[in-house]
Amino acid sequence: MRPLDPRLLRRSRAARGFLAAGGALALLQASATVAFAWALSTLVVGLIESGGPDVAGGAATVVGVLLVGASVRALAGWAWEALGSAGAMRVKSELRDDLLRTLEERAGGPEVTTARAATLLGPGLDALDEYFGRYLPQLVLTAVATPVLVASAWAADWVSGLILVIVLPLIPVFMALIGMATEVVQRRQWQRLQSLSRGFLEVVGGLSTLMVFGRAERQVGRIRSVTDEYRSSTMKVLRVTFLSGFTLELAASLSVALVAVSIGLRLVAGDMSFAPGLFVLILAPEVFLPIRNVGAAFHASTAGLEASRDALDLLDDAPAPAAGVAGIAPTGEAAPARPAPDAAGLHARDLAVTRSGRTVVDGLDLDVAPGELVALTGASGSGKSSVLAAVLGFADAAGELRIDGTPAGAATRAAVAWAGQAPHLLEGTVAENVRLGCPDAAPELVDRALAIAGVDVPAALRLGPAGSGLSGGQAQRVAVARAIHRALATGTRVVLLDEPSSALDPDREDALGSALRDFAREGRAVLVTTHREGLAAMADRVVRLREAARV
Repeated sequence: MRPLDPRLLRRSRAARGFLAAGGALALLQASATVAFAWALSTLVVGLIESGGPDVAGGAATVVGVLLVGASVRALAGWAWEALGSAGAMRVKSELRDDLLRTLEERAGGPEVTTARAATLLGPGLDALDEYFGRYLPQLVLTAVATPVLVASAWAADWVSGLILVIVLPLIPVFMALIGMATEVVQRRQWQRLQSLSRGFLEVVGGLSTLMVFGRAERQVGRIRSVTDEYRSSTMKVLRVTFLSGFTLELAASLSVALVAVSIGLRLVAGDMSFAPGLFVLILAPEVFLPIRNVGAAFHASTAGLEASRDALDLLDDAPAPAAGVAGIAPTGEAAPARPAPDAAGLHARDLAVTRSGRTVVDGLDLDVAPGELVALTGASGSGKSSVLAAVLGFADAAGELRIDGTPAGAATRAAVAWAGQAPHLLEGTVAENVRLGCPDAAPELVDRALAIAGVDVPAALRLGPAGSGLSGGQAQRVAVARAIHRALATGTRVVLLDEPSSALDPDREDALGSALRDFAREGRAVLVTTHREGLAAMADRVVRLREAARV
């Protein structure tokens, strides 16, 4: 049994409103249940003991309470459905808005893949329908209604109330044990779903290339393998679901049987009257019903729980608003203060970068001073992009790493203009993409940034979703122009470009290298990662990661 994540309560006003309304509704439903049990037991006892309740004694009142109690319980069930559906819609809307904003702010971050974002924003958050529609209402009923029902049973017969108090905690113990097992298999299923989404998107994205090289058919086996893994994980979840459902039903049934046997023995012995015994017997199944429903709904809601936890982890790791979109600064951001000459630029000493628990760069010394263009080279997989990720706070790093004299990381991201390997363009004009982080900057800065990056398409050209409408090289140059525009508009003096010429022909690569060198001469420290000799030849200095030494 897992309660509502407190992070969701902090972030979502709709979640807090759901709990407040649910608590009041649960109290009303519990009161109606007690009234219904009292009225029903009173009518039955009256029929048995005197042939029918005396009208003068309030038979009409008892029947009225019975009808009102039954009606309120039915209306409460309908209200829970409406409240759960509305709550899920509002919470999903709030989370999606926050996630989209966060994904824009950290576009290009190495850990936020398209597949992860699509899975999380789509089927992941949609699974919250089961969480708010079935699991959470029963959890609120357990927390609010169960104590009321136990107290009512205790007031009628303290022995039965004591039995309920003793046996009731056994079910949460079973649920906790089952929940730990379920959490493991459900997390594995969620990871398999993400792998399936990622594999499918990778195949679709590279289908044209695969067809050109005659490798498309080989991907069928890969997709089949990932699908089988997801199917296997789903069956494990279902197996745990059925076993846990049987365990919880058995525990609840035995608990109710203990109460019934105790009452039956005392009725036969004449130690208690029939009215309180019948009242407790009617009430006992209702005591266990919410917690049994929690167990039944828990497994249906675990996908939503995993997705919400992944979403909240992503939101908690989001950079401060000042960090802006990759290579972009928010509107109105002040230019970084000009430090002492010896501290300006980017400096690393004995830098070690770790990705996924593995050290990919170790012992790197690197200096990029204002006024120079430095190329970071090395074989594929040598850690060039990881160095930039460490500078931006996207990867764990040890050693000394400073930007303008300040330890580098998420806090200094606003002092850097950068462009990743993937352009990450948005729907809109080329100019809108270039000035995305600084929409109020002088219009002439857009033209200058486009000229430095060598963009050969009109600034007014409108792009489709994800920047469609441009070739790979054109999209790459627009992304470079966006980073340059950010540096021009905010006065940022450290510029990082990850493989800015990987999709360019030699002539355009030479032109870009020359323009970046002139751009650096204006007092900016420009660091480019590249595996292309042409761009490296245009740099003032080259640092090869394989040797971690300057050449």
